[in-house]
Amino acid sequence: MGEFKSYKDLIVWQKSMFLAKEIYGVTKGFPSEEKFGLTSQIQRAAVSVPANIAEGWGRGYNQNFIHFLNIASGSLAELETLTILSKDLGFIKKSTELLNLCSEIGRMLFSLKKNIKSKIEMTSH
Repeated sequence: MGEFKSYKDLIVWQKSMFLAKEIYGVTKGFPSEEKFGLTSQIQRAAVSVPANIAEGWGRGYNQNFIHFLNIASGSLAELETLTILSKDLGFIKKSTELLNLCSEIGRMLFSLKKNIKSKIEMTSH
């Protein structure tokens, strides 16, 4: 896969890992009655982004990788929605940084998918 030896070399994976850790940090302050509700859901969505990037990488630089990047993108959209809801409920005070990071990761996932598709097309001709 070119200059990358591991999914850990991908900046999009690194940023999504950082985002997941940030989400875990902010959810520590969520009300205890949300432990099995919003807290759990937002944490699962955050973890799903880097996990699906890694799983897709493990399946090869092909349509499978694109499939898992699409799942990561869906989880990212879910995470953005849950972050907005958490802000609206007063659970997160500074959501701007998290939402900006979500947007950046979303753009990176889009670019990575586009790059993989073009490489697949080049090798199939």
